[in-house]
Amino acid sequence: MKTVRDRTAWLLGGDAVCKEQPPELERPLRLILLGAPGVGKGTQAELITSGFACCQLSTGDVFRAASSPDHGGCAGWEPSPAMTAALGYMRRGELVPDETVLNLVSERVNCLRCRGGFLLDGFPRTVAQAEALDKILERENIKLDAVLSYDLPIEEVVARASGRRTCGKCKAVYHLTARPPAKEGICDRCGGALFQREDDKPETIRVRQETYARSTAPLIDYYKKKGLLVSISADGVPGAIFARTLDALAERIQLPEKK
Repeated sequence: MKTVRDRTAWLLGGDAVCKEQPPELERPLRLILLGAPGVGKGTQAELITSGFACCQLSTGDVFRAASSPDHGGCAGWEPSPAMTAALGYMRRGELVPDETVLNLVSERVNCLRCRGGFLLDGFPRTVAQAEALDKILERENIKLDAVLSYDLPIEEVVARASGRRTCGKCKAVYHLTARPPAKEGICDRCGGALFQREDDKPETIRVRQETYARSTAPLIDYYKKKGLLVSISADGVPGAIFARTLDALAERIQLPEKK
């Protein structure tokens, strides 16, 4: 069962406090997750946070919560100047610049000090952001354990993602070979018609992969030079990939006790 961490402080920023506090650990996990679209990084993040006390801190989740009508279920939310600026860029279809993203993360520095640890997902995206994060962590006397980079050949990513089909009604997800519906093209759960999302089409996947590779290559080199990069094969089922992740981390640090 997926463990859902209270991320009120991360979504709201500022002085917001999570209602549920993780246990205080002598050695909390502090990680950065990297991985191209379709490699299964999100599933690994769920497995890590379910196994340990750390919380997945995704900048994408912050943007989605700010854009949603109920602000991710966070009552009393008011956008900061940095968030107002970020939403403006997003509404115009523009990339949120480094300075604005860094301001948003700086507003949430309490989450980096969380006694349960963290998994940064979606940040940093550039070397400039990574350098700024280093300064924040140094100022807060926080040390990263590792930067996990999940790797999968592009042909395997295309095969994995292009086989996905989504229900138009209940949004259930199937796979033509790995998890097919009982009746072709029909959702087992609600009987809705299945369709292939635009971003699951091979041509779209290839473009996204190439864009990710170009933009992330300098970031991967940056963390490799710092001795923090841990490359993990994303081939196989999630459980096997998770086992490889734990083995790779155990070679570097003493893992905290599982929860």
